[in-house]
Amino acid sequence: MDDPTSTGRPNGIVTVMAVAGIVASLTQTLVVPLIGQLPTILSTSASNASWVITVTLLAGAVTTPVMGRLGDLYGKRRMMLICAIPLILGCVVCALAGSLTPMIIGRGLQGMGMGMIPLGISALRDLLPPDRLGPSIALMSSSMGIGGALGLPIAAAVAEYASWRALFWSTAALSVVVAALIWLLVPATPARAAGRLDVAGALGLGTGLVCLLLGVSKGADWGWSSGTTLGMLGAAVLVLLVWGWWELRSGDPLVDLRVTARPQVLLTNLASIVVGFSMYAQSLIVMQILQLPAATGYGLGQSMLAAGLWMAPSGLMMMIVSPVGARLSAARSPKAR
Repeated sequence: MDDPTSTGRPNGIVTVMAVAGIVASLTQTLVVPLIGQLPTILSTSASNASWVITVTLLAGAVTTPVMGRLGDLYGKRRMMLICAIPLILGCVVCALAGSLTPMIIGRGLQGMGMGMIPLGISALRDLLPPDRLGPSIALMSSSMGIGGALGLPIAAAVAEYASWRALFWSTAALSVVVAALIWLLVPATPARAAGRLDVAGALGLGTGLVCLLLGVSKGADWGWSSGTTLGMLGAAVLVLLVWGWWELRSGDPLVDLRVTARPQVLLTNLASIVVGFSMYAQSLIVMQILQLPAATGYGLGQSMLAAGLWMAPSGLMMMIVSPVGARLSAARSPKAR
């Protein structure tokens, strides 16, 4: 178990956590400027190439509750360091990839690094005084927007004027730096829970989401009424129902569905899903519209770099507004915000 005997300066801790969040979120938007070129780069279809983005979200969705639970059991700092391992490895695999399969594997490993963000937010509660907590959590939360704001134009510039492989090599180097900073500057955090990891729950959640996303992403190719598509969607419903039954019966559930069903938690999560869906859909759709030729009638004919710059203001606004949101939460409660 980690023992919180080491000390650290609050400013240094917050800076390291924010940088970790920026680098982790950077991997999410790294390939967005390349979305139109991925089928050519990987010699595959557009629906298959979409899994280069989908698998990162899928891995992050499954890994986040797993890492959160492991952080409670074994310490957040330790698990943040462990998250850095697949993040670095995934960057290297993607940089060396020449076809779809290794690229998907690498992107899945990168998605596992997203556990750094909730672990970092949770660790701040253990490491900072109460008066520093609100603004620090706001900065950590906004790191996703900052990563996107930086990632889109930088990734577009590197891909357009150098090589797309350089994107992954540079991210691998940044991930190594982040791991070193966490090791050197972030104090150990105590274990806050007892019990075990719900392995069956993690496998069930992952299986259900894979079946659902396969059915949705490949439905146009397979046919929406085909047996394969309907089988995948039916399997997703069945697996997720069994997963929910298991979580309700488990003594150490991966996701406490009883707490999740409370109105305050449920409505907050639903709002977060809607906002997150709209933000990520905007990144994917607007980037393609910006780059498509004007001759299509709806494309704007922008270069990859110009499209990345047009997308940057949304992330910058998240960075500007986050401290304002922290002050509003402290003054009027998060509900008013």
